[in-house]
Amino acid sequence: MSNDFTHLDENNNPMMVDVGNKQITKRTAVAESTIVLPHEVLNLLHNDEIATKKGPVFQTAILAGIMAAKRTSELIPLCHPLALNKCDVNIDVVDKHVVVQCTVSCNGKTGVEMEALTGASVAALTIYDMCKAFSHDIVIEKTQLVAKSGGKSDFNRDGA
Repeated sequence: MSNDFTHLDENNNPMMVDVGNKQITKRTAVAESTIVLPHEVLNLLHNDEIATKKGPVFQTAILAGIMAAKRTSELIPLCHPLALNKCDVNIDVVDKHVVVQCTVSCNGKTGVEMEALTGASVAALTIYDMCKAFSHDIVIEKTQLVAKSGGKSDFNRDGA
């Protein structure tokens, strides 16, 4: 892997990477955010959902994650605008952890890692926002790329 930053020109000024000569391939990425919920919030969990005055927390977070993934290029300055083929956000509760997984795909000349990471992040932030009235001890532990495929190099955190 090169140590050169792809988003800097020869004078170290920021630039958008030129993907004009790259081949269109199917690009897929999976990202995950993990949130730790305190007991005050976990006690509100019924039928895999938390109901609040603002609405159903996880359903709202899923929609927020999808919307964010679609608008990634508006949030991160050097990202290319991409027409996504698919964006799925899934939320699972495992013990006191909430795992948000965002899977994004498109046919394009550049990857969708940032879209998946943005979708997972914004879904996690939405969970925090909707539950903060019950406790400020909510912790978004980590957001990470889990897997990507379809570009110059594939990646899988599990090594599979």
